[in-house]
Amino acid sequence: MGTQKTFRRRFLAALAVASLLAAPLGAQSSPTQTQQPQAVPLNPRQGPTAPLTTRTAPGGKATIRSTVSLVEIDVQITNRDGKPVKGLKQEQFTVTEDGKPQKISTFEYNDIERVETAGQGEEAPITVPLGTVTSPEQIKAVVRDHRMIVMFFDLTSLQAEDLLRSTRAAQKYLQGQMTPADLVAVVAFGNTLKVVANFTNDRELLKRSVDALVPGHEAALSQLAEAATAANGEAAATEDTGAAFTADDTEFNIFNTDRKLAAVEALCEVLEAIPGKKSIIQFTSGITQTGEENRSELIAATNSANRSDVSIYSVDSRGLLTATPGGDASTGASGGTAMFTGATVISQSESRQDSRDTLATLAGDTGGRTFFDVGDFGKVFQSVQNDTSGYYLVGYYSTNAANDGAWRRVHVKIDQLPAGVHVRTREGYYAAKNFGVFTTEDRERQLEQAFQSETPEVELPLAVETAEFRLNANQVFVPISAKLAPSALQWAQKRGSRETAFDFAAEVRDAKSNRVAGALRDTITVKIGAEHFQDIQQHALVYQGGIILAPGEYKLKFLARENESGRIGTFEEKLSLAPPLFDRLQVSSLLLSSQVEAVQNAVQIKTQALGQDAKMKSSPLDVGGERIIPSVTRVFTGDQTLYVFFQVYAPLKADSNALRAGLVFFRNGQRLSDTPMVAPTEYDEKSRTASYRLSLPLAELGEGRYTVQAVAVDAGTSYAAFARNYFALRPTAKPAAAATISAPPDPSSPSSPSN
Repeated sequence: MGTQKTFRRRFLAALAVASLLAAPLGAQSSPTQTQQPQAVPLNPRQGPTAPLTTRTAPGGKATIRSTVSLVEIDVQITNRDGKPVKGLKQEQFTVTEDGKPQKISTFEYNDIERVETAGQGEEAPITVPLGTVTSPEQIKAVVRDHRMIVMFFDLTSLQAEDLLRSTRAAQKYLQGQMTPADLVAVVAFGNTLKVVANFTNDRELLKRSVDALVPGHEAALSQLAEAATAANGEAAATEDTGAAFTADDTEFNIFNTDRKLAAVEALCEVLEAIPGKKSIIQFTSGITQTGEENRSELIAATNSANRSDVSIYSVDSRGLLTATPGGDASTGASGGTAMFTGATVISQSESRQDSRDTLATLAGDTGGRTFFDVGDFGKVFQSVQNDTSGYYLVGYYSTNAANDGAWRRVHVKIDQLPAGVHVRTREGYYAAKNFGVFTTEDRERQLEQAFQSETPEVELPLAVETAEFRLNANQVFVPISAKLAPSALQWAQKRGSRETAFDFAAEVRDAKSNRVAGALRDTITVKIGAEHFQDIQQHALVYQGGIILAPGEYKLKFLARENESGRIGTFEEKLSLAPPLFDRLQVSSLLLSSQVEAVQNAVQIKTQALGQDAKMKSSPLDVGGERIIPSVTRVFTGDQTLYVFFQVYAPLKADSNALRAGLVFFRNGQRLSDTPMVAPTEYDEKSRTASYRLSLPLAELGEGRYTVQAVAVDAGTSYAAFARNYFALRPTAKPAAAATISAPPDPSSPSSPSN
């Protein structure tokens, strides 16, 4: 655990205001995607969405985010015998949303019974891949009049006997109940969400896929003991494990429940591109919703299902159970008096019911059903088949454009129906949300989804610059600087000042294992007086943070969110941190800047540290009480001073007193000028690190693009090394008032990093 904390430390953040210059040279932006982003299709069941936006894809093609508020409701109409009623006309249907009539825009009937009764011999091989559908219209022709069923196994909750009971029921369905109209997929959730089999009517393939599901270590998550609640002041009866201390697992339960709900949400999103009604049969041993902490994720999962035309059929795989006072043989003997008074049985019953509440909510809000305390799971598959033997798909454009995230109740009425006809449909859907009504959980989920998405977020333009500086043999400090244009921000006016807030987050993953190796998170509020607001509009906001990592190969993803509008920008980059070489001279990255500030100059920024990772007291970029503010764009003007910062790492046999370094400037491949070789500004004997901060007025250089090279030598020896960077020099800009904002020092920061 100590090693993990060492490489997940956060660094104190800073936010600065630097001159906003045009046409950056070498400015880093999101790298070209390896996969062409797909246009978001006009989504059936889509509630009211955000305003229309465009995204530029590689190659100059723009993708469109739909603003369509088309809502599609599947309607099952059956007679007294349970047979679907066919031949109804659009004119017979009336749809209301929250009591207000809606105009029907799309109408069709899916006749699954026709394919189902066509005969086994006429069954054609069909495979529909999940997650790779690029043309919904082409897929629609394939899946039309077919029943689509997903058998979803939650391996994180299914204990061995529960999983065996579930897979046996699935095999029995595949052997005897599956019809020619059924397209079935197999999905499992353990450490990850895995598609075991795509939608297909290949029975043998599906049987092998179900056979491949075996109990694993994921099931251990379901075996955490739950404390029994004592009633009427009685002593609680809990499992006696012999442990001196039992950790409070409330936060774990919150996290574990969110994972399960997020898996359901992700599965529904995968199914979204496949047209038509889909049914998920969820085999699980319960989902415990801890409380309001999971409400946001529950709504998100429900909304994703409704948006994707998915109904969830929840199956408690524990089947019929009897409550044994004090627990069965799988738990240790309990202590206290509650098991003798009935309090234990009541607690066990309540705990089991709690684990079903979320399942019931998911099923009820998505038009599905729940199956609790059943011994024959064949009824589950029969119910799904009966509910989807034929259905009408009715679509309308909602007249309610409010993006308030509220539940919209939908009612469908059909005229001129004979007596005994039963109508079954969804009860409604959750509307889309504006960022202004997001809860704390909504905001966290938005950031999480942005990190997980393979498509860059470009609503908030930003440029990012990284570098690397060695702390010791096992640690490298990676500073992260991000520049945002104030013209792209929304400032709230509060009590005579302008204010905005940002969330900055970074995640570093190991390139080989894809495990998280480092993380950073800061929330920063910027408050500007009215007299300075116009000046600030002429400058860029620059965020400074950093992460400590071990040498290795990594993938960095950086995210910035402006918290007035909720717009997000992301940046991705590969990091290659070389291990130290103690037999030669080495030079760090070259940081270029036109601005330095006093470290303590930070009265207008409030930082909120999140997480328990330790922070360093000072940055390698702090020299002599001043901090260099990296130029993210590396574009300068002739009236500015160029500051160049770098470090030199001396080998063990080098003479630290003889270390010298200087700069060489090149333009168009021609060497223009050199600076004198000078001694380091600071030297750390313990780490054998020499820090240099050199400066020169840019008026001495002409306009153009430059290469600057730092050359370091150990005078009198053969040790030498160099590093390069690039910048552009443009005509002198009009004078503007300078302003600088930075983060205050954290009084709780330790004097040195701790493991």
